[in-house]
Amino acid sequence: MGRTIGLVIFDCDGVLVDSEMLSAAVLMEMMAEVQISITPEIFRSDFLGRSFASAALKASQRFGRPLPGDFQSKYRARLLARMALELKPMAGVEDVLAALSVPFCLATGSSPERLALSLRVTGLAATFAGRAFTASEVSNGKPAPDLCLHAARRMGVDPTNCLVIEDSEMGVRAAQAAGTQVWQFAGGAHVKAGYLLPRDCVPDRSVASMAELQMAFAQIGLCRTPACR
Repeated sequence: MGRTIGLVIFDCDGVLVDSEMLSAAVLMEMMAEVQISITPEIFRSDFLGRSFASAALKASQRFGRPLPGDFQSKYRARLLARMALELKPMAGVEDVLAALSVPFCLATGSSPERLALSLRVTGLAATFAGRAFTASEVSNGKPAPDLCLHAARRMGVDPTNCLVIEDSEMGVRAAQAAGTQVWQFAGGAHVKAGYLLPRDCVPDRSVASMAELQMAFAQIGLCRTPACR
């Protein structure tokens, strides 16, 4: 890789927790209720990895009318209720985190409320206490570099010495704009269901599971445990 990695920055949704298909199900259900039909392909292209404001703009442009004014608040409430019952951590993520030999943190475009629920439900809250950052803390969300740069600054590591683990186009582009290394995690249910990065969005590496991510960390000397080797 050519750079010394001093910090690993994880995205949350679609990387640490397998949430994106839950988001898709709730969104498609609610869009149908307002007589807008979206396919899984439209969800992946227009909504996945984007802020709600950006996704809502895409929807209004595609369908020729804005979403109802209370749509966002109702969507968030219904999604959080669904996540509280069904959200799971990404399989194997605890082993990966336990094996890392360098500092790590979390940087997500999710709201603080959604992040808190995600970490609590999946048992990851203690692991990321004091090192979880959300888009609410910066001026511009992904694909702007602000959140990556903010996380690196708060953790005291130069962005060029950071490795970001992302799943979506917006996350990969944000990491690249920040000057970090970036790997795509392709083990989430949404990727297995067909989500692909655009041809012009090329991460430094792609891994298909947490086990593969752990082996990749081991290859560049980021593991402390024998199980990594």
